[in-house]
Amino acid sequence: MGKRISTNNFPESKTVSRYILDNYYSVQFSLNEMGPIYLFKLRNISLNGPCILVKEDSSVFGQLEVGDILHMEFKPPELSVPNKLLKTRIISKNSHDLFTGHSLVGLSIIEEAN
Repeated sequence: MGKRISTNNFPESKTVSRYILDNYYSVQFSLNEMGPIYLFKLRNISLNGPCILVKEDSSVFGQLEVGDILHMEFKPPELSVPNKLLKTRIISKNSHDLFTGHSLVGLSIIEEAN
């Protein structure tokens, strides 16, 4: 689908996870070139690093698969700071007790996208 690419095993360090959570507020991506653009707030709920909260009955949730790699645009809270395009792997999709009908989708940064 569109911008998905083959999976490589690039481990994400805790330093990278902390940097992302400290410096970026949201992430946006598209599953294919002609599809809609999705925007999600980054969350620091998971022990494994950054994640997004996705409604389980949404069309995007059904299309995201663990292992998918997407080019995601990370957006800082300040308008004066530029967005950063990063190759990002979906590492988990887990229901969350506090957010009925939603799942946490775990993200792992692989590398800066070109």
